[in-house]
Amino acid sequence: MAQKVAVLGTGKIGEALLSGMIRGGWAPSDLLVTARRQERADHLRTRYGVEAVSNAEAAKAADTLILTVKPQDMGTLLAELAPHVPADRLVISGAAGIPTSYFEERLAPETPVVRVMTNTPALVDEAMSVISAGTHATAGHLTLAEEIFATVGKTLRVPESQQDAATALSGSGPAYFYFLVEAMTDAGILLGLPRDKAHDLIVQAAIGAAVMLRDSGEHPVKLRENVTSPAGTTINAIRELENHGVRAALIAALEAARDRSRELATGNGG
Repeated sequence: MAQKVAVLGTGKIGEALLSGMIRGGWAPSDLLVTARRQERADHLRTRYGVEAVSNAEAAKAADTLILTVKPQDMGTLLAELAPHVPADRLVISGAAGIPTSYFEERLAPETPVVRVMTNTPALVDEAMSVISAGTHATAGHLTLAEEIFATVGKTLRVPESQQDAATALSGSGPAYFYFLVEAMTDAGILLGLPRDKAHDLIVQAAIGAAVMLRDSGEHPVKLRENVTSPAGTTINAIRELENHGVRAALIAALEAARDRSRELATGNGG
């Protein structure tokens, strides 16, 4: 790749992206990383053969900057970067809740910014990365962001006005499934199964259901109905889920996640 790309604040997600890019065809010599701790920088240099530099050096040398620090640390990072980022650099933000306007106000006029909300399945190349353009980002900038994040999973373009909803569904989404598996494992133990067997049964059911949702083309209602026999075990379980308001609780939970994403955008906490 002719592009030189820098990953700033290279934690777990940043490292997954770095690894994916190398497997996707980027040469390590075209990749830069920054890390807060020297031992972390040394690890990335040794493992991937990339150059570890300071944030200022990355801003000067790279064509594209991918900012992967936590939302509460973004203001400090931008203050450090601003004097060194020319307006022709593409800045990609992976921080939840922070709008592209936040970056545009703090960087050189007309700096192109792309906002990406990815999720932790990037660690196993099964991410969902939701991509939105800032005011000055072109179709080419969006395509480059897609090429980068496609190395660790799927990508989807949305208007930035939909990013908070995407964060609630996809960015936080894996946690809801882990929570459900945890609860179902406890139920399996209550029903008399050893924890390890309950875990294996539920995880494989989750994997099988996910693959069917992805590959069958069927609506989830149809797939659920295929499992639900008249007066059978499944419909009795579904009745209890409805009696306990599980559907309403999920909707309320996702609304709460969306609202928190909006709060992050206004600087109210981390």
